[in-house]
Amino acid sequence: MSSHAEVIAVINAQLNAAIAATKCHGCGCLAFNLNAMGEATRIAPELMPILDAARGVLVPQKYECMGCDTCYPAVAANALQEAYPDAISQAALCPTEAPEERTGWPPLPGDYSVIRYGGSVAVCALNSAELVRELTRLAPPGLAIAGTMHTENLGIERVISNATSNPNIRFMVLCGEDTRQLVGHLPGQCMECLFVNGIDEEQRIVGAKGKRPFLKNVSAGQAAAFREQVRLVSMIGETSVQAVAAAVERCHAEGLPPYEGLAVANGIETVRAPEPQFFKSDPAGFLVVYPDKRAKQLVVEHYTNAGVLDCIVSGTTPVAIYFEIIKRKLVTQLDHAAYLGRELAAAERTLRTGEAYVQDRAPGEALPAIAPTTASKCGPSCTTCD
Repeated sequence: MSSHAEVIAVINAQLNAAIAATKCHGCGCLAFNLNAMGEATRIAPELMPILDAARGVLVPQKYECMGCDTCYPAVAANALQEAYPDAISQAALCPTEAPEERTGWPPLPGDYSVIRYGGSVAVCALNSAELVRELTRLAPPGLAIAGTMHTENLGIERVISNATSNPNIRFMVLCGEDTRQLVGHLPGQCMECLFVNGIDEEQRIVGAKGKRPFLKNVSAGQAAAFREQVRLVSMIGETSVQAVAAAVERCHAEGLPPYEGLAVANGIETVRAPEPQFFKSDPAGFLVVYPDKRAKQLVVEHYTNAGVLDCIVSGTTPVAIYFEIIKRKLVTQLDHAAYLGRELAAAERTLRTGEAYVQDRAPGEALPAIAPTTASKCGPSCTTCD
């Protein structure tokens, strides 16, 4: 065991390094660990000057954890806790403040990219941010969300909350490099243990080797629901986007239905859109779309509602055309803008395939509807009722 003087020396060295590192000043790691170590000054009053000096560089928090290879505040706090476990417990070093949940999905912010709510696979790439970026660009079928996870406490709590608020997520691919810094987070190994063992009565992940595997904002019931809803596919250490994408596709191909025991209400409104029975004509006029196969371009003719042609817009892509039409205010209603986008996409496809293009029914035309029947109170000779 290190002597008291050696422990104090380690803490001074690590906190001086944090003071010198600008990135630490707005990091939650520094603020939280300073607060935790402050409880130990009763047995080590000589820590007060360095703790006060470190508090003096704090700025409003910009991030909770950056996943640094060496976290100076955490190394200092770990040294103190190991030397004086009665003065500062391991659980006390675990952050406790979860961010406020928001309505919708995902409810908690984090370092992730959302692909599709209806996907069945979440990817946790641990400390491999580049893998998340590559996977997001590739967007394999079935991918719902992909992100990093640096800590075995708040990081895992966020994964649980975001996964259990989406019943479509049935798999989690755990990949990327585990964070094996001096602080000893090991979130990947801790997540594996969560799936195998759950958490104990002290909210600690059973069997986890991380320094701070305490889930203070997740109940045993939530953890159990997460393990029931989501199947773990562990690929820790895998950083190949092709290998991870293949795993996502394999999982999604199993076709698991949405989880019926949704643990957290997400507030998302699911609406089945009925077929409209009537569109209001656009005051700006109407549009005629056709592909000019000889010139290999798209053409849109704009007519006033009196049937007078007043503008012709041509271009090689739907984007170019509808931006020009919007700029000229030739369409003023959202339903007509949506209609135009659909028709331009269909016309562009026919330029590539050579198939015939027929413009679909335009907004402004009444669609077939069953009119309610009413009993007539008039005789056949009535001239005032239709």
